[in-house]
Amino acid sequence: MRLVSTASIQSGATLGQTIYRDNGTVLLQRGMKLTDRLVKRLENQGITYVYIEDELTKDIVVQPAISERLRQDATTSMKKLFTDVQKSNLLSNSFILDKEEKSLMDIIQRIMDEINNHQESITLLGDIYLTDDYIFQHSLNVTIYALAIGTELKLNAKELSELGKGAILHDIGKIFISQDILQKPDRLLDDEYETMKTHTTLGYELLRKNHSYSSVVAHCAYQHHERLNGTGYPRGLVGESIHLFAQIIGVADVFDAVTSNRVYRKAMLPHEGLELLYSAAVDQFDSRIINAFKNSVAVYPNGMTVELNDNRYGVVLKQNKHLCDRPIVRIIQDEYGIDVTPYTIDLSKELNITITKCNLS
Repeated sequence: MRLVSTASIQSGATLGQTIYRDNGTVLLQRGMKLTDRLVKRLENQGITYVYIEDELTKDIVVQPAISERLRQDATTSMKKLFTDVQKSNLLSNSFILDKEEKSLMDIIQRIMDEINNHQESITLLGDIYLTDDYIFQHSLNVTIYALAIGTELKLNAKELSELGKGAILHDIGKIFISQDILQKPDRLLDDEYETMKTHTTLGYELLRKNHSYSSVVAHCAYQHHERLNGTGYPRGLVGESIHLFAQIIGVADVFDAVTSNRVYRKAMLPHEGLELLYSAAVDQFDSRIINAFKNSVAVYPNGMTVELNDNRYGVVLKQNKHLCDRPIVRIIQDEYGIDVTPYTIDLSKELNITITKCNLS
């Protein structure tokens, strides 16, 4: 399978990976021939990249970060919790959070099991789906990234459990924010942005009053927008005043936000998102967390066409776990742009060779 931009798909191309709706139903089935009308439909629905089949890459496997069944179960659980809390009164909130805690713990454990059993570094770019509920998919993605980072940082089982709960619930305060603001298709005005920022305090106040969730989980909701240099919100905390778990979730939150499509902004590719994190690591993020993230998440997903520093072109064949910017690449063109009999190079061994550009056309 080869990863290409939706805008570059030629009529008649064969879809290489099923595209799902967030309720688990199929939008387009793998193996379907893509017509101009279907391509335009994908573009209109905000799907920027898809996998297509071709002869050179037919053996390339893309392993989802989590199974489709787990993604659907997790989304359903979060949707139920957030919706029930939103509709209830303050006296009922605690009961609802208590009741759903076991379900969330089950989801977190299943995510951990699938991450640990993953044969390669995780990537969510291959999990192509259409969603109408960004907040739930975002919270799930942040949880996957945060747990991957926590695992790389050698957190113990109890710590990972707390980190997972904090990640799943980090944006729960947004249930109290007007849908006009949450769903606004343009950038927020200053006053709208100030309202949006209150979701951190609202989430903290909700969680800190519940005995099923520790103060650490509540502080993940409170602090995930804080930055080491004091430029974050809501309190402008500095350095170690920000809990480690909130720092981890903050990194995962930014990465997923910039690599997800929004109405007003095209998604970055994973390596672009990582570059943004590194640029901010100078004073906003802990470099240990960024490095743990880099060692956990594939920044050049399988099936992506790449240009190397010696001008050869290839397609990412598979990942080197814990060396996520040094994948195994199948070379398809030489330095003169001439097609060659494909052969592979391992960038973890060819240290003088680097990826300089991605080509999705």
